[in-house]
Amino acid sequence: MADAAAGQKLKLYSYWRSSASWRIRIILNHKGIDYETLSVNLLKSEQRGEAFLAVNPAGLLPALQLPSGEIIVESPAIAELLEEMHPEHPLLPTDLVARAKIRAIMSLIACDIHPVQNLRVLQYAGEDRKADWAKHFMTLGFEGLEALLKQTAGKYCFGDELTLADAFLVPQVFNAYRWGVDMTKFPLIAAIDARLAEVDAIKKAHASNQPDAVPPPPSSA
Repeated sequence: MADAAAGQKLKLYSYWRSSASWRIRIILNHKGIDYETLSVNLLKSEQRGEAFLAVNPAGLLPALQLPSGEIIVESPAIAELLEEMHPEHPLLPTDLVARAKIRAIMSLIACDIHPVQNLRVLQYAGEDRKADWAKHFMTLGFEGLEALLKQTAGKYCFGDELTLADAFLVPQVFNAYRWGVDMTKFPLIAAIDARLAEVDAIKKAHASNQPDAVPPPPSSA
């Protein structure tokens, strides 16, 4: 598919602080794939507007438009497609059992931890409850993740090479810090995240480095 439209960029529908979009930015950067960012402002509910619903009827980020014009949604599906279309700089090993273990980490983050603290859930929880809600459910999820990583981790989530699991971990840890999770309870997760923060592809993908990033308010000091 990429060869059929050589020279055309992938287009990533993204929001600077969207965890799921962030995962895909890491993967694209690691593989050296050129892409264009199309911002969808979640706080302005642009994901529920007619224009974006024509891209993804579920109204969720990310969505990836291929050079062929086809659109792929859901970050795990996009991640797997990019790995298959661009096997250079692999993020999955060849061993089938190892691949399954990496996918288990991805699934724990993407299916069990992230959904219960994403934007629409926190909005439903309400302004008074959302901080405690996010902190509570991320803490529960990280208890399981910390234990799982003790079985697989080396320098990173699975051994000493970057994998798709690392791309999924980084934005989730950002959210944990943002919502006040006590990361001293999760020393392995925190240590892996600190090492990942030194990787150029991950630095480039950071929320604060995105074209639609909102700068922090000026200090009152």
